[in-house]
Amino acid sequence: MTATDRPATWDVPLAGATRFTWDYDAGRERLLGLYQKGKDKQWDARTRIDWDVEVDPDNAAGMPDSFHPLHGSELWDRMPESARTELVRDQNSWLFSQFLHGEQGALNVSARIVESVPDLDSKFYAATQTMDEARHVEIFARFVREKIGAEYPINRDLARLLEESLSDGRWDLPYLGMQVLIEGLALAAFGLYRDIAPNPLVKQLLAYVMQDEARHVAFGRLALKDYYAELTEKERAEREEFVVEGCYLMRERFKGLEVYERLGLPVAECAAYVDRSEVFLLFQSHLLSRIVPVVRDIGLWGDRVRDAYADMGVLDHAKADLEELMRQDEQVAETYDRERDERELAVRRAEVEAAITLGRGDEPPARNAG
Repeated sequence: MTATDRPATWDVPLAGATRFTWDYDAGRERLLGLYQKGKDKQWDARTRIDWDVEVDPDNAAGMPDSFHPLHGSELWDRMPESARTELVRDQNSWLFSQFLHGEQGALNVSARIVESVPDLDSKFYAATQTMDEARHVEIFARFVREKIGAEYPINRDLARLLEESLSDGRWDLPYLGMQVLIEGLALAAFGLYRDIAPNPLVKQLLAYVMQDEARHVAFGRLALKDYYAELTEKERAEREEFVVEGCYLMRERFKGLEVYERLGLPVAECAAYVDRSEVFLLFQSHLLSRIVPVVRDIGLWGDRVRDAYADMGVLDHAKADLEELMRQDEQVAETYDRERDERELAVRRAEVEAAITLGRGDEPPARNAG
């Protein structure tokens, strides 16, 4: 679970051109507005997040046992308490490690978008996203290192989609792979844990990360919608095939089979139970809730895509109101800011009142006027 037995780097050969543009005129108004918002919303993870909140390294998210996909299985029932504790600890380590690796993927892909995209307004916004992703890597690396103390390697399905997104020479594929699929999946997973995880630090850091990620998905929508409207049928079919393959990969990503492998559990038995687990099936369905409406919005909505989403049981997510979801993400983060400010104000008031009380106690007794 440590990085010591892995190569220092994972090198993905890049394809395609680094594109310069000499058109410095004003770009698309909505994209430039998103760029301005990206600049305005920069923040410091060291000061905005309350890192002093305690986290149980055996259950970092604080979820009940009933949320674990193996809970209720014969295998779970046969386990001694110590083995269950180890399983829950590793499941959390694996989960937050994948969040970390996904954010580093986003960091590299957003930097690649700055290079490869042909229009200046997209380069502007992608530059702010690169800073956002660096902050997210900082956050999750610190959480995994300080609060859990153990790291898992990158999931194979996530690595495959990242490699495909970066090694394709077409400039829009990093957008589609990262901004729509990987970021969309991350938003859904973050939102689920933000809303139901008991640990306040987990809720807080995910709320703040989601505030950034909502802008990133909006960026992908704006940048790709116009371009995809001009594609030939063949070009659109190629992107739709990429989406279908990517969604199946992302759906498999959160099974966490690496945990069972590492702990020496019967992987086939675990995988079969996970596939039938009510909790995991609900979780899996939720994972595509942020992807499906974006795919429809950017125009990749052919028969193959719709059939795949029907097969996955997620077609109804196409009706989601993306603008409302993003507003909610903003509001949750702002609520955490208000609550933090109120706590800090209460502490300052208490300190002032204590100082006043102490000062009064130090005063000499009043003398009688007579």
